[in-house]
Amino acid sequence: MRSDEILLLGIGIQPPWQLVDQHLDTSTQPHELHLQVEGERGARYPCPHCGALCPAHDFTEKRWRHLNFFQHHCYITAAVPRVKCPEHGVHLVEVPWARKGSAFTLLFEQAGLALVREMPVLAAARLMAITDTRLWRVVQHYVRQAIAGFDLSAVRGLGLDETACKRGHHYVTVFIDMARRKEPVLFVTPGRGKDTLRQFAAFLTEHGGEPGQILEVVCDMSPAFLLGVSEHLPNATITVDWFHIVQVFTRSVDDVRKLEGKEKPLPNHLRWALLKRGELEHLTTNQLIALAEISTQGLDTATAWRIKEKLAWVRKARSPRAARWRITHFLNWAQALIGDTPRLEPMRKALATLKNHIDRVVQRWTSTYTNARLEGFNGLFQAARARARGYRNTTTFITMIYLIGSPAGSILKST
Repeated sequence: MRSDEILLLGIGIQPPWQLVDQHLDTSTQPHELHLQVEGERGARYPCPHCGALCPAHDFTEKRWRHLNFFQHHCYITAAVPRVKCPEHGVHLVEVPWARKGSAFTLLFEQAGLALVREMPVLAAARLMAITDTRLWRVVQHYVRQAIAGFDLSAVRGLGLDETACKRGHHYVTVFIDMARRKEPVLFVTPGRGKDTLRQFAAFLTEHGGEPGQILEVVCDMSPAFLLGVSEHLPNATITVDWFHIVQVFTRSVDDVRKLEGKEKPLPNHLRWALLKRGELEHLTTNQLIALAEISTQGLDTATAWRIKEKLAWVRKARSPRAARWRITHFLNWAQALIGDTPRLEPMRKALATLKNHIDRVVQRWTSTYTNARLEGFNGLFQAARARARGYRNTTTFITMIYLIGSPAGSILKST
């Protein structure tokens, strides 16, 4: 096999295109291999609109970055014809080795996608000797293309949650298919609140589904989310996931600790001891000592912690009826324990929240979906942030969530 045939095979071009020149520029670092490609004289090219073979009207020179040739950067230059179609007029033809509008070959872009799936975009861009901005454009193009092919006609159970995407009050809301074990992300949109449900309903309709097919939504107790579900997903029952109940009480315990800490010294290592589960295997020796100190001193922080830990007993209920009884018992017990102590006001608010949403919380015991899916959100978001390190805007963060958490990742692996 001749050297030009090897290069043609590596580029992935076929007649009427042919390699007419090649030279290695050693004046640059790294060295650059330049390949000149031209069409055969008198060849006809397909119209980009209808595919009809048409003669060349004129030519425009284009250049693309290709995969490295050994340690050398490689560039393809071609005089790309504009064809004159009797029906559609004069248009630039599409070359087989690159997508329209891209300055990279298809093989170069595929290599970039493979790297991005394994490392942060900034690191991948450095390896490929391009800017991360250019690589982001490539990734976003293929992710959008994959999203366009989503089929949501079979989605019945939906989970949604919000996460901060950068400093300040900047959030994205993520929607997942509760029935999917892998790659559950269906839709990600900037912001949070009721309007995100409207956007999801429109996205669902565009991808083969309809709002009426959603029968259950698992979410937190945000009034905006609850109102959005009732307005845009009319047949859905709402299940408040247990993770968010525990989260409300955990934050309230920490608020009590902060209030009490302003008035008297508290043990070292107490903060993380309160935030963790109160089980021996989850606590260090110092944390156990800190919990023992506040318990023997009769501090309000210890009372708040006891209430939070009692939630584990509620969670172990085996039926909706048992769960409702345990929640009612828990509320009465906790309210009596708190009494009228001013410093325990955060716990009072947490108990009121649980009481107001008791029906939606009990729904968890009849749901076919577990809240473990939503608990796994944090891991997904952290992975997305790590991969998107150096991202400049919300769009890049959303793109990375799609790439690592939605079916778009598998779609792109098969291309």
